[in-house]
Amino acid sequence: MTDLIAKTAIDRRLAGIVGPVIEGLGFELVRIRLMGGNTKTLQIMADRPEGGIDVEDCGAISTAVSATLDVEDPIEEAYNLEVSSPGIDRPLTRLKDFDLWQGYEARIETSEPIDGRKRFKGMLRGTEGDEALIEIEADGEQVVIGLNFDLLADAKLILTDELIAEMLRQKKEAGTIDEAAFDEIETDETDTDQEPSEED
Repeated sequence: MTDLIAKTAIDRRLAGIVGPVIEGLGFELVRIRLMGGNTKTLQIMADRPEGGIDVEDCGAISTAVSATLDVEDPIEEAYNLEVSSPGIDRPLTRLKDFDLWQGYEARIETSEPIDGRKRFKGMLRGTEGDEALIEIEADGEQVVIGLNFDLLADAKLILTDELIAEMLRQKKEAGTIDEAAFDEIETDETDTDQEPSEED
């Protein structure tokens, strides 16, 4: 279990309890976080191995996880349970995610400086051994560097038109999308050339 899936000791303990339940339903645990506040929130992000989780799936996971947590009782205080899909600009929490999303842009942060920097933005180029490969611009040219997976503090896909198109293709393939619902969007004549500015 990597720190990207479960960062704190309680997160890792909870992942050990709910991970097998989620896998037993045919899904994968992508990330788990117990968030503070007046009432704690347990956020669980799950997905199908091939992608394409829907609202009904999240409901099934929530029911099964709730029953298990009621028995194990690892959280002493009252809490809310939130189960969601990873979303389009999903976090990359497993080494295999860097292979799955090869060719898409990502933003990666490391826990300690590598060549004097901790933030990297570029195109994913898969993996090599225990390193995530990313193509970045350095000294005016494109280079592919390897970042040790154990040093990654945060990694997520960047929202691009290509990524949106791929997610829609996956959902259509999985039969979880109604193409008619997107007709209006496709014929919308609003300006789509402007992309939201991104800060590193």
